[in-house]
Amino acid sequence: MAKILRKGAEDARNQLPELLAAAQRGRQTIITRHGRPVALLGPIPSGGNANVQRSLVPLAGSARGLYGRDGRGALRRLRDEWDR
Repeated sequence: MAKILRKGAEDARNQLPELLAAAQRGRQTIITRHGRPVALLGPIPSGGNANVQRSLVPLAGSARGLYGRDGRGALRRLRDEWDR
């Protein structure tokens, strides 16, 4: 596996076409700002499912009990806070 490249934000901006071409070939690049990693530029996994919206059905009930016994009321109060 190829070594992951590291580029500063300014260099990455100046070399973006080359970095995109490298990503298409499977190479990853870590973009840094002031020496700290802030982003990863790399290929999208094969299958092209990156743009497909996933169904929310598997999440149904995943917050059950999160807002107490009256979930609707709790959410209404939270929503109403923004109207003030």
